[in-house]
Amino acid sequence: MPRELGTYLWDILQAGREVLTFVGEMDFPAFAQDPLLRAAVERKLEIIGEALAQALKHFPDLRESFPEAPKVIAMRNRLIHAYAQVDPAVVYGVVRGHLPELLVKVEAKLQGLGEARDIDAP
Repeated sequence: MPRELGTYLWDILQAGREVLTFVGEMDFPAFAQDPLLRAAVERKLEIIGEALAQALKHFPDLRESFPEAPKVIAMRNRLIHAYAQVDPAVVYGVVRGHLPELLVKVEAKLQGLGEARDIDAP
């Protein structure tokens, strides 16, 4: 039985916020030198990709709101299946360059669903 759309979106939002908190203002060299942080970030990106994949599976109309979904899901697949070839620079670039925009879209979708209960919580 599929979960509700809002639940998948909340999973994405929570995992994404945690990534941004984990990385904070850290520059790439510090990120690259911290295997524990990289592992935590990669795990949260896996959750984001899986939650988005499941949401799209059960709510196909969601594709219109998230045209970047194939790239998000591809990142999840690379982290899981091609883990030996994961480039920390790519992961860091995703966190800095793409994750914040995705979270803005997720927040907007949650508000549109009327599920903005704790949207401003860190």
